[in-house]
Amino acid sequence: MSAIGPLKIFTFAVITSFFTVFAPVAAENATNGAAASDAASDKELAPLEILAFGDSLTAGYGLPPGEGFTDQLQVWLSAHISGDVKVTNAGVSGDTSSGGRSRLDWALSPIKNGQPDLVILELGANDALRGVSPVLTRENMDAMVAVLAARNIPVLIAGMKATPSWGPEYSVVFDGIFPDLSQKYNVPLYPFFLEGVAANPALNQSDGLHQPKKVLQSL
Repeated sequence: MSAIGPLKIFTFAVITSFFTVFAPVAAENATNGAAASDAASDKELAPLEILAFGDSLTAGYGLPPGEGFTDQLQVWLSAHISGDVKVTNAGVSGDTSSGGRSRLDWALSPIKNGQPDLVILELGANDALRGVSPVLTRENMDAMVAVLAARNIPVLIAGMKATPSWGPEYSVVFDGIFPDLSQKYNVPLYPFFLEGVAANPALNQSDGLHQPKKVLQSL
């Protein structure tokens, strides 16, 4: 698989998630409390809002401006779909699921009165690296998806896998969090955000954890 292959696949997952599953939901939300004709007019003018909510993998740690995941996703979507789209980078390097849970409301508030058209939820990598109890990680991830579901905000879960450092029992429990939540809330899952990139020295920065520029260019 080429260096850009995994992120191309993820991009298609974003498109598929929104346009085949969530576009009707977003359209319904847009018409609540207003005449249908006015809502349709507003929707034509307003860009599709995608909130990428995650850690350093979302934030673009170690990459120059314009080369991070959200920047490249913005460029690709703008070039390949009709209408305006805006991808907001709400990634915080070093963030755990606990940190994400505590700032979710804050991250949502500036966007369409807290109603983005799609949230990409990418958290859990730092939990696994630090050996955080999967019970706590599950609780935090569940709480965040529940908040989004209660607000009728579409979400795409970007799954994560544990490193082998903590043993197979930890990995089994941790890795199961993301598909379980996808099934529980009936939301789409991209099984592993770093599919095709993780553990490949040619596709990582010198720390062995983060993607280099070449993985993200030419989406």
